[in-house]
Amino acid sequence: MAHAEKRLEEMGITLPPVDRKGKAMRPLIQEGNLLFMSGHGCELQEGGIIYEGKIGGELTEEQGYEAARHVGKNLLAALKDYLGDLDRVERIVKVLGFVASTPDFHRQPAVMHGFSDLMVEVFGERGMHARSAIGTNVLPANQPVEIEMIVKIRD
Repeated sequence: MAHAEKRLEEMGITLPPVDRKGKAMRPLIQEGNLLFMSGHGCELQEGGIIYEGKIGGELTEEQGYEAARHVGKNLLAALKDYLGDLDRVERIVKVLGFVASTPDFHRQPAVMHGFSDLMVEVFGERGMHARSAIGTNVLPANQPVEIEMIVKIRD
């Protein structure tokens, strides 16, 4: 078993199946050895989303952290679906996180640590990345977090 997937198993994480229904966009595009991943959200395997609302309003910072971590699982599932083997990930290069939050909430980076911590737990040093955490007033389906990323892969 590949190292990254063994690590997920040890952590008790099962990646959700990827929804391949016809959509007008792709979950990722490959250019050379870089994967540009579209924004992924907090969708649950059984439908719906893990949390609804804004951080600092209906949701706490801790719930935002959990939501960002959950988005990380959805991104890993899309990577696994595309690559077949998560050990082909050479590095998580750049991450852009959007956090739906109230105007007085200023800890978007703390929310995004949920995602970043997961990447380091799974990939070690290869999971360290450059990151931006942006506060926004609303995201699709009233989700609290949406994340896109750029990943360098091996052949």
